[in-house]
Amino acid sequence: MWHIPSHFPLKGGMSYTIRAIYACRDNEVKMREIYYLAGLMDCLINQVNSVLRTDLLKAMYNKVFAMKRELNIHWYGPLDQVLLPVESQFYNEFEYRASLKEAGTMKELYQAIRTGTNEMFDILSLEYVFYCPGMGG
Repeated sequence: MWHIPSHFPLKGGMSYTIRAIYACRDNEVKMREIYYLAGLMDCLINQVNSVLRTDLLKAMYNKVFAMKRELNIHWYGPLDQVLLPVESQFYNEFEYRASLKEAGTMKELYQAIRTGTNEMFDILSLEYVFYCPGMGG
């Protein structure tokens, strides 16, 4: 029996994430970079990590701003959530957040974000459909 899956309105920071991904829909590598950038931003906004309590925080800010310039992407308004929602049956967000919290170096933190955002991107591309009114081409 078919059912209608959950619907998630993509507002605030999530709307800019999906718009940026949609704009690059013909380039999977760039789409993944955009989602990685969203993961970096999410880490700065929503994650507690001992490495980010040091002067290394500036390195992550610099990386985020450099990637935003390079990818020509901007987020406006409230940025409480920039990663797209993924249902728990597909992805364990608590394990992802734990991997970020446990990272002891910037290299480990970047790798945890890269791994997590790639896994989320794979799930989103296989299991979700995005309706973006007014964005057709």
